[in-house]
Amino acid sequence: MPFVTIDGQPLHYIDQGTGPTVLLAGSYLWDQTMWAPQIAALSQQYRVIALDLWGHGESGPLPEGTQSLDDIARQALVLLDHLDIDRVTLVGLSVGGMWGVRLALSAPQRVNGLVLMDTYVGVEPEPTRQYYFSLFKQIEDSGVIAPQLLDIVVPIFFRPGIDPQSALYQDFRAKLVALPPERLRQSIVPMGRITFGRDDLLPRLGELNADATLVMCGDQDKPRPPSEAQEMAGLIGCPCVLVPEAGHISNLENPLFVTEVLLKFLAERN
Repeated sequence: MPFVTIDGQPLHYIDQGTGPTVLLAGSYLWDQTMWAPQIAALSQQYRVIALDLWGHGESGPLPEGTQSLDDIARQALVLLDHLDIDRVTLVGLSVGGMWGVRLALSAPQRVNGLVLMDTYVGVEPEPTRQYYFSLFKQIEDSGVIAPQLLDIVVPIFFRPGIDPQSALYQDFRAKLVALPPERLRQSIVPMGRITFGRDDLLPRLGELNADATLVMCGDQDKPRPPSEAQEMAGLIGCPCVLVPEAGHISNLENPLFVTEVLLKFLAERN
């Protein structure tokens, strides 16, 4: 499995297929395996890179000194430099979109296209921020995501009607149960605070290339509702596509729809 050392820690990524490069940046609490349906389809025509966020999947702990989403964006550019990749189409879901916008703004010459999925680059609404920070405190204090917390956290990622006994739901829950205390305290909790304590980038969205940007959102996304996606698309001046029958992890709840939209977007950009 390929790794690159960035800021003193091993970052894990997968690199599959050949052609123009697509960088997949996923959600908080998920690893690169969340992109499995898209990797399988896109890698037929494209070189697909998917990375594990610090403390997630196979990546090492959050590097010392990593304090903001700008740091995460800078670290992703180090990965691209390491792989000698000049330009990518970046597909960022949730936190992947939050730092993906920062990468696109800081290094526009490196971004061929930008797809922002189930994400929001404004500040976290204060009641939500305080609520999430209270959950992080509980996890930090106990060193586990307790069962009653799992009952709160897991459903956030899916559409309201999902079967809690489905493999998608149960596999995600099992992954969270298995997270060791040191990983939660060193990486997961700090990464959560970075994510939900982010600053406001809405005023800068007009700097993005509207012709090379697409916003997507699950039509039943609870933490990042369609209204946020539509607000961002309006500020960018780009299209907004709602993914039917999907919540926050829209690419897994309606993989065929999402993959089709991505392939169309990529064909137009390459």
